[in-house]
Amino acid sequence: MTGHFIPEDLPHHIQHYIDGRHVDSAGGETFDVLDPVSNGNYATAAAGQKADIDLAVAAATRAFKDGLWPHLKARGRARILNKIADAIETRETKLAELETFDTGLPITQARGQAQRAAENFRFFADLVVAQVDDAMKVPGAQLNYVNRKPVGVAGLITPWNTPFMLESWKLAPALASGCTVVLKPAEFTPLSASLWAGIFEEADLPQGVFNLVNGLGDDAGDALVKHPGVPLISFTGETTTGQTIFRNAADSLKGLSMELGGKSPCVIFADADLDAAIDSALFGVFSLNGERCTAGSRILVERSIYDEFCEKYAARAKNIVVGDPHDPATEVGALVHPEHYAKVMSYVELGKSEGRLLAGGGRPAGLDTGNYVAPTVFADVRPDARIFQEEIFGPVVAIAPFADDGEALALANGVKYGLAAYVWTNDLARAHTFAQNLEAGMVWLNSHNVRDLRTPFGGVKASGLGHEGGYRSIDFYTDQQAVHITLGTVHTPRFGAS
Repeated sequence: MTGHFIPEDLPHHIQHYIDGRHVDSAGGETFDVLDPVSNGNYATAAAGQKADIDLAVAAATRAFKDGLWPHLKARGRARILNKIADAIETRETKLAELETFDTGLPITQARGQAQRAAENFRFFADLVVAQVDDAMKVPGAQLNYVNRKPVGVAGLITPWNTPFMLESWKLAPALASGCTVVLKPAEFTPLSASLWAGIFEEADLPQGVFNLVNGLGDDAGDALVKHPGVPLISFTGETTTGQTIFRNAADSLKGLSMELGGKSPCVIFADADLDAAIDSALFGVFSLNGERCTAGSRILVERSIYDEFCEKYAARAKNIVVGDPHDPATEVGALVHPEHYAKVMSYVELGKSEGRLLAGGGRPAGLDTGNYVAPTVFADVRPDARIFQEEIFGPVVAIAPFADDGEALALANGVKYGLAAYVWTNDLARAHTFAQNLEAGMVWLNSHNVRDLRTPFGGVKASGLGHEGGYRSIDFYTDQQAVHITLGTVHTPRFGAS
């Protein structure tokens, strides 16, 4: 491997951003941040505590109650959202370098993140301008209409996989709706989040509307969830963390939107386009280093094509280029953190007793340092195996055969998760019938994960609570007030009249 690439102007200390100022933690607390190729600490970051969350929420509350942002007309907010998108696009190269350095994602996959983040802001700028609300008339008697109002201070807690882009998924609709925000980025990957302050300042977002507090989930995240001045929490992350947030939000009855873990099936029938299905099934679990909530990490294959599929799939997996995330030839880079690397490797070792190893199974040759895992393929995996049931969140896939549609459906639905599913068949009736019986919030037919921002994004069962995307995001960040107007004579029973 060539020398380790280090971006220019890399910060040695990352601060919070509260009420328009870069600040350290009130008590001076910090934590170390490492890069996943060398596993060396490249910076410290301010470690947010309850006191820092209190300051951020106070700033966001002032901006909401006394500032202009919630009261701007939709077109005014949209103009600023489009300026934010412009500012993001000018930072595309820098963002990709920072994201790759901090997360270990291949540079070719990090390059698209700025464009996707910018499009999120443009989409919600368009949506709030074009948005209409219901009006119901009872001719001559009554008019009823819906008045939308931003809820208040939104707490946003984001994950470490594609962090900047996933932060934009929450920031764009929250700001478009007129809310003010406190963002708590993932502690493993705070680097790209530090760009938001400059982006928002360049776009003239009013002071205090956006606030950022770095820190550990047990400290900053916990304080944000429990804060009585934060009526909304949007969280993307691991299921057990989501359960903790659910419990901690109960006392103040916060609104919750949570996109959690997944163990998504990719179901391949014998009549499918096998080459296209293999392309998709490889991309679906090995892109983004396998660190994606919608990964098709359980591949279910009809028995008549099972052996052929396994042979072709394993051969391709062995050819995947693993290496330096900054090398354009790299297809799988380094996992985000040594703690996560150890978790994924423990599943790789477990899989050797739960399935037939067809590819990978350890650290790639020649990569002696860094969090590298060879793309790993297990076949003949039983449905009760842990590698079939549990989210690994890495470049590891479990393959199992099925005899008919009924068995395929039972296998697909036979886990606690229900985020995404992928189905490959050329039988139109089967495709739609099977899809509608899947316990999954999102289904792709004869396709990999292609996102339409207008559609709901979210899962069922242990994969989440609520949906975001399109109008559903606006619904989450606004209160919908029904206003009733009587037009005619009101005939009210006259209690107490003599």
